[in-house]
Amino acid sequence: MNAFLTWLVLLAPAGAAVVITLTALRRPATAARWSIGAILVAFAASLVLFRAGATGETAVVWLDLPGLRVDFGLRLDPLSLLMLLVVTGVGSAIHIYSWGYMRGDPGLPRYFAGLSLFSFAMLGIVLATNLLQLFVFWELVGVSSYLLIGFWYERPAAADAAKKAFLTNRVGDFGFLLGIILVWSVLGTLNLAELSAKLRAAPPAWGAAATAAGLLVFCGAVGKSAQFPLHVWLPDAMEGPTPVSALIHAATMVAAGVYLLCRLFFLLNAPALEVIAWTGGLTALLAALLALQQNDIKRILAYSTLSQLGYMVMAVGLSGAGGHPAPAMYHLTTHAFFKALLFLAAGAVIHALHHEQDIWKMGGLARKLPVTFWTFLAGTLALCGAPPFSGFFSKDTILTLAWEREHYALLALGVGVAALTAFYMFRLVLVAFTGPAKSQAPDHAHEAPPVMTVPLVALAVPTLLAGFWGIDRGYARQYGAEAAAAHGWAAHLFEPFAHAPMAAWGGLLAAAAGFVAAWTLYRRAVSDPLPGLLGAPARWLRDRLYFDELYAALIAATQDLLARVVAAVDRWVLAAGLVRGTAGVFELTGRLLRHVHTGNLQTYALLLAAGAVVLLWWTLAR
Repeated sequence: MNAFLTWLVLLAPAGAAVVITLTALRRPATAARWSIGAILVAFAASLVLFRAGATGETAVVWLDLPGLRVDFGLRLDPLSLLMLLVVTGVGSAIHIYSWGYMRGDPGLPRYFAGLSLFSFAMLGIVLATNLLQLFVFWELVGVSSYLLIGFWYERPAAADAAKKAFLTNRVGDFGFLLGIILVWSVLGTLNLAELSAKLRAAPPAWGAAATAAGLLVFCGAVGKSAQFPLHVWLPDAMEGPTPVSALIHAATMVAAGVYLLCRLFFLLNAPALEVIAWTGGLTALLAALLALQQNDIKRILAYSTLSQLGYMVMAVGLSGAGGHPAPAMYHLTTHAFFKALLFLAAGAVIHALHHEQDIWKMGGLARKLPVTFWTFLAGTLALCGAPPFSGFFSKDTILTLAWEREHYALLALGVGVAALTAFYMFRLVLVAFTGPAKSQAPDHAHEAPPVMTVPLVALAVPTLLAGFWGIDRGYARQYGAEAAAAHGWAAHLFEPFAHAPMAAWGGLLAAAAGFVAAWTLYRRAVSDPLPGLLGAPARWLRDRLYFDELYAALIAATQDLLARVVAAVDRWVLAAGLVRGTAGVFELTGRLLRHVHTGNLQTYALLLAAGAVVLLWWTLAR
């Protein structure tokens, strides 16, 4: 029964995508029912599997070659069970919300087909039993994200964003593929359970290849989870529909990179983990700084996603050899709840303002959109790490990890990012919801219909309460660690301050400082005062530190230059010199010989005589 339910979880969204594509591309309501029904079935099956505590693998032979056997299998353990609930649970809310947000769009069936394909691909990553199968679904996530980000392909910005996301991810995926090949060449298998058993039984078998393979695998996470320097695609992905942004930023695509690192944690050694920790920390800081001067509501949330992903990747690196990355998975789970909530609430705002996204054209929305405001505020408090919201507990585990590892530089960086997070998020709340109206756009704003507000309320529940559900203990069991004993709710609320007071108070006071600074500057602002205070740095941050321009110049100086050289060689050496040159020689020879073959007897006699004269001269001359 467990095997059947596991296959059902994976194949239900795939079946919906196929049925919609083949039969419902002209029937929006039918397409919506198939897609929403499939993800709800997957969620229900995931709940049954989780309640049963199902574990184990089921597989069929996929590839059987000399020296390489690959099964197509599904793996259930505490890590995949919890991740299934996150993907299908948050995905269900986003699917239902999409029916209200996207209603009336002529491409709605195509949208739901892409959404189901995306869910299928992410579930395949979660359940994969080997690296080849994981890589296939990994690439399928990339394809489906390309289709969804570029859903409104008639808009040049959306088409460009889709191409940018696809190509940027290919850079990281190339490194990931090299890492898979290196793992197979050294250890002789791609099965995750066999790899883990081999490394536990004979750690020296990994040898000098450990660091290289770990960093190559990390390249895949750098691309999918948009870590520096491949972070540039994620903000532009906001060109897709808002529910797509919620799906990409909460439970699927960007979560895949962190999940990959946690699933393959046994492959990572100390040098690789140090690189991973600093990459995550610097990404968290960079994204938080860039968010300070963004004015598009979705772009601000996009940079907050980048920053929180940096926290998670930093937590993986801080876990250290012999540790476990449960804090990273814990924050990934809580982040999925409150980030999906924030994006869907932002979508409700955009819907109410007829697709206005500039926060400096909003204001006074708290009175007009009460459900949206209060749920958005709940998500903001969770993101900023305010107790008792779930984000407080998960972020505290990361700061506590830095404190316990005595990595005080990354601890200070994490605390600083917490202050910046509170500043830019309350800047958004104060400007868009509680401050004065700054244009006529909010005049006729109204609350979204129930099909959009009910998912907001549903996501607000885990946003507030997930910190009390023992998620961290579930992930700790996955790695064989001794889980902390369960406490009552009140004891659990104050436990972080007793266990690691420096980390808990540091994060909380930093968030309070960020809130106070935002309140001072923005509670009555009708224009942004920060550029006047910062000067040129504010413009640099608004222009995203010119990373796109830098990459464009780098590509022009390398790839484009090489392309021009190759094109010149192709045009003038190969085409003109060899191909057309050779053809020209034969053509000219043919033209000359054509004048010889005239069919005239006198001409032939003259040529024969001339030939005889030449032959006689050549003979006598010798």
